[in-house]
Amino acid sequence: MRFGGQRQSRNVEDRRGSGRGGPGIGGISGLALLAVLAIGYFTGIDVTPLLQGLEQGGAPGERRALTPDEQQAGVWVSQVLGTTEDVWAERFRNELGARYAPPVLVLYSGVTQSPCGNASGATGPFYCPGDRKIYLDTEFFATLSRQLGAPGEIAAAYVIAHEVAHHVQDELGILGKANAARARMVPAEANAVSVRIELQADCLAGVWAESVNALLKPGDVEQAINAARQIGDDTLQRRAGKVPRPHTFSHGSSAQRVRWFTTGYEQGRMEACDTFGTHRP
Repeated sequence: MRFGGQRQSRNVEDRRGSGRGGPGIGGISGLALLAVLAIGYFTGIDVTPLLQGLEQGGAPGERRALTPDEQQAGVWVSQVLGTTEDVWAERFRNELGARYAPPVLVLYSGVTQSPCGNASGATGPFYCPGDRKIYLDTEFFATLSRQLGAPGEIAAAYVIAHEVAHHVQDELGILGKANAARARMVPAEANAVSVRIELQADCLAGVWAESVNALLKPGDVEQAINAARQIGDDTLQRRAGKVPRPHTFSHGSSAQRVRWFTTGYEQGRMEACDTFGTHRP
């Protein structure tokens, strides 16, 4: 992506300089932390308790200065978030005749709290409807590139756009209705609804990508598609040494994620992202 001069969003809450430790937690090195996070990504084990244990090793209330890399990552994230604000404000106004209220994006390092539970490398980036905030540890970008095989700025931007898309769903009332329906279902049925939620977010991320096409470089779309492919449930389960079990999928297969992102990008319309109106997403 071509960034340079893009405005930075003011809707960023940076918690990385508060709490304990340096780039890791409680003295653990960045590489060791990355290894711990990989356990969660590849095995499906929630390593939040382990991270909390590491966090306890630091001095309470200790603050630290952000590293140059962290500062640069914060600027970049705020620029990407700014593009999503511009895109969805325009689309809500032109396509829906409505006003878009953007989310706040929380940057943190290691572990932080949210109304939806603890945020950590084990959970990955997520949107919390409880406070309408997105939670992101920028260490995830290193995991995305090195461990998940999805390098490149557009791959990281796709992750942000996907989480913002969940907020768009929340604004439209889709997310609340879908989650209420999931709460009444057996796990397999609830997972199927979750897949439709996630695929719609992929499609809306594709709509965002089409809207910022002027910022994209040759090969960027292919990198975003590769990111969607690498974080498909079947691909992640195979990487963890498991046989893919579709009834356990919560985000969709690689093929589904690629198809819906591509649909959003190629059609460039919100109405093209009706994953709930199709028999098989």
